[in-house]
Amino acid sequence: MSILAKRLAAVKPSPTMAVTSKAAELKAQGLDVIGLGAGEPDFDTPDHIKAAGKAAIDKGETKYTPTNGTPALRKAIVDKFKRENGLDYKADQVTVGVGGKQVIFNAVLATVQEGDEVVIPTPYWVSYSDIVMMFGGKPVFVPCGENAHFKLSAEALDAAITPKTKWLILNSPNNPTGAAYTEKELRAIADVLLKHPHVWVMTDDMYEHLTYDGFTFKTIGQIEPKLLDRTLTMNGVSKAYAMTGWRLGYACGPVELIKAMNMVQSQSTSHPTSITQAAAVTALNDPLTFLKPRNDTYKMRRDMVVKMLNEAKGIVCQTPEGAFYVYPSCAGCIGKTTPKGRKINTDTDFVEALLEEALVAVVQGAAFGLSPYFRISYATSTEALKKACERIQQFCASLK
Repeated sequence: MSILAKRLAAVKPSPTMAVTSKAAELKAQGLDVIGLGAGEPDFDTPDHIKAAGKAAIDKGETKYTPTNGTPALRKAIVDKFKRENGLDYKADQVTVGVGGKQVIFNAVLATVQEGDEVVIPTPYWVSYSDIVMMFGGKPVFVPCGENAHFKLSAEALDAAITPKTKWLILNSPNNPTGAAYTEKELRAIADVLLKHPHVWVMTDDMYEHLTYDGFTFKTIGQIEPKLLDRTLTMNGVSKAYAMTGWRLGYACGPVELIKAMNMVQSQSTSHPTSITQAAAVTALNDPLTFLKPRNDTYKMRRDMVVKMLNEAKGIVCQTPEGAFYVYPSCAGCIGKTTPKGRKINTDTDFVEALLEEALVAVVQGAAFGLSPYFRISYATSTEALKKACERIQQFCASLK
């Protein structure tokens, strides 16, 4: 008899981590693999933020902190939401976790019961559905394809809501597509949520500062303050600040929910490291002057990748508004055969063949709930991206 809990049957290992691991294995064999699977900035953490972490060590700020974060960090988070998003929160409405993933995990554990439904627009970040299912919830997937520019419409949301709906998870800019919701699109979604007062909204704004072409980011609580008493506004320092390994996410919401989330966390990790919290205070309080040249680089890479992918036979790629991903369709390659005789029946077949025969690692659309697509992260060197896109072009041209 297995010692493992039955709840694990619903959980899968992260597909993005699996692709990264496979690429690393091939690299270790001496192969020239280009990895475009991981969603991690290739830029380093800014020097002033690193200095704040080092200073915290030197000052002895290496002890336990409150579960919900140091007073300085909670104030920085409250100030950030007021300054950048026009949201009025208080210190007792703040939770901090070991990355954004833990914040989402805590929220779901604290609120979702057996049979509760959670509306998840697809394509979606791979962890949303597994976290929901781990605690007995039912993900309700709403396909948002190319024709919808990978975004949830008000009509589709309204149709997906039932008396069992507990949450809507809304991610903008989106992982894996880079699609970002305009103020008008969020207004329409807010109007639907106002009709259904039993539905809460969890807004994952992790890529807030990574937008291009003059796009103006908004979060749903800005658009409709009446929703704030049932909104969890989640963010973090991983992406814009290039602090993935520091592990810190945060959120603000109604006091009752935040108290429950902090109670859950008090029995798991307790709190993010004190050193990371000190660095995050500096990250949130200081000007984002380092970001513009980085975003300019991301935009240049995005435009190059979109252009080169659209020149590949059988590939169609939209231009996203934000994040550092593109989500091209490989529908034109389905049904073809590779030079080594492999039949491509799915996007998973395409991705596996691309890695094995062209040494380019990307993630299949099936991992994100919408096929036949694949995700490319362009948060890597421009030279590597150009080389990878050339290989994709050659691979697609070789299909018969």
